[in-house]
Amino acid sequence: MTNKKRSFDPRSLEEVLQEITSERNLSRGLNVLRIKQLWGETVGQNVLQYTRDVQVRGSTLVVELTSAPLREELSYGKEKIVKRINHSLGYDGIQKIVLR
Repeated sequence: MTNKKRSFDPRSLEEVLQEITSERNLSRGLNVLRIKQLWGETVGQNVLQYTRDVQVRGSTLVVELTSAPLREELSYGKEKIVKRINHSLGYDGIQKIVLR
């Protein structure tokens, strides 16, 4: 059993959470959850009600919709949606969107 020297220097909660997520490799999972949440915030409640599933595969956001006309309409604004999501993330986590 190793004894880690405890540091009692005051740190912000944000610093502590960042340390915990990086030590336990939780960053990827938390980013995926954030991206899924941003999908709903970006497209709004009306589109969200027709959203069956949202997945992140690498840097691709895969969205399954229940409405073909809505899917067609959203296909024209995919670049704008990607920009909004990446802006909210603070980095370019999504490169493209696939609508199914």
